[in-house]
Amino acid sequence: MNESSFQEPQPEDGENTAKPDNCEPEKPMPEEDDTQPQKSSAAKMEIFDWLQCVVLAIVIVIFFFVFFARTIGVDGISMLNTLHDKDMVIMSNLFYTPKNGDVIVFQSESEAFEAPLVKRVIALEDQVVDIDFTTGDVFVDGVIINEPYIYDTTFSRYQFSGPVTVEKGHVFVMGDNRNNSTDSRASAVRQVDTRLILGRVLFLVVPGGDEDGSRDWSRIGPVSK
Repeated sequence: MNESSFQEPQPEDGENTAKPDNCEPEKPMPEEDDTQPQKSSAAKMEIFDWLQCVVLAIVIVIFFFVFFARTIGVDGISMLNTLHDKDMVIMSNLFYTPKNGDVIVFQSESEAFEAPLVKRVIALEDQVVDIDFTTGDVFVDGVIINEPYIYDTTFSRYQFSGPVTVEKGHVFVMGDNRNNSTDSRASAVRQVDTRLILGRVLFLVVPGGDEDGSRDWSRIGPVSK
């Protein structure tokens, strides 16, 4: 009996093989763009940093004005040309000791003045003040003081009769607009008790409006002696 041999069947003519010659390779999947979430996160962090800076600045300003300084409005023309009516200024009494030439804010003992007054310190305790109302010269301890800040020379006497020695714990004050200022020359104000001084004027922050409503913004700055 003849053994028959096994032969693998051959594909018939026209039959496709298992792997066609024109088969294209698979295209790779596009990579996900992860830069967009990173940009969004960076923007949020930048906004958060700005908010922190704004909040910190507000806290510092509040702390400064609560413990170190305060703003006050000028009422009247007695301090021309240094300060004008409706000026807004910053004052401070932190570790303050009055000095000659300082512009101060104080509460008058007189019932005639409910609001604090703004004047300039002319003399301290134990100093002697005298005024020549003919020439307008002001003397402290016998020496004419240099006053480049005054609006006009001192001709108004009020109730002053000199020479006058400044009392202990007091200062002698006058307005820079000498002939339109109620100050230590007048019995309504007299010498100022240093315990009634609220602070020294440091800075002009908002200039008052002129008669036509305009403001001279160039005046903003430190209030010098």
